[in-house]
Amino acid sequence: MAKSFEEQRERVVDMLVAQGILCSPSVISAIRSVPREEFIPPNLRDYAYIDTPLPIGYGQTISAIHMVAMMCEALKLEPGHKVLEVGAGSGYHAAVVAEIVAPKGARELGHVYTVEVVSKLVEFAQKNLERAGFGGRVTVSYGDGSKGYPLEAPYDRVFVTAAAPNIPDPLIEQLKPGGLLVIPVGGLHLFQSLLLVEKGLDGKTLVKNLGGVAFVPLVGEYGWKT
Repeated sequence: MAKSFEEQRERVVDMLVAQGILCSPSVISAIRSVPREEFIPPNLRDYAYIDTPLPIGYGQTISAIHMVAMMCEALKLEPGHKVLEVGAGSGYHAAVVAEIVAPKGARELGHVYTVEVVSKLVEFAQKNLERAGFGGRVTVSYGDGSKGYPLEAPYDRVFVTAAAPNIPDPLIEQLKPGGLLVIPVGGLHLFQSLLLVEKGLDGKTLVKNLGGVAFVPLVGEYGWKT
């Protein structure tokens, strides 16, 4: 008999904890709580808990579960944080972050603002988030995410789910002093590094390389040109 989605989710969480990828109680709880199967095309639901990227249409993918976990751990998210995501995709990563920064019952609720350049995915992400119960905690907007989302800036945390040739200046500018940014930077398809950028109280930045990754390209004024 096939295992339920809940059982499959628990198995993946246990595996990522054993590998040392999942460490923080808040991130573990979020990955355990958010139903990834609700954020992928119906024909791929049976693959929801295989720890790999999956196609969501329009040349885009939903990130592997371990990558979502790694990025959330690196961001050191806390309840009350205002977060910007560049690249909404299917909405899954935003939902996991929202579960951490705006957990139900928390005294201080944060919010996730996510920007998507593919108009059809804006609609897809919005529907997925609403269905999974995150509509009030995540705002999805259509636009060039490489320019950030100045309407709600500054942000406590910023993360990017597509690879840029360089760190976009607007994302640094829209990050609060003391804030963190996680972004893949490198080649169009290969030789990318996941960077953790810490913005000091003086506005200066410190960059740490978290290792090699493979993401779809960030398209936009400060990304790759279409």
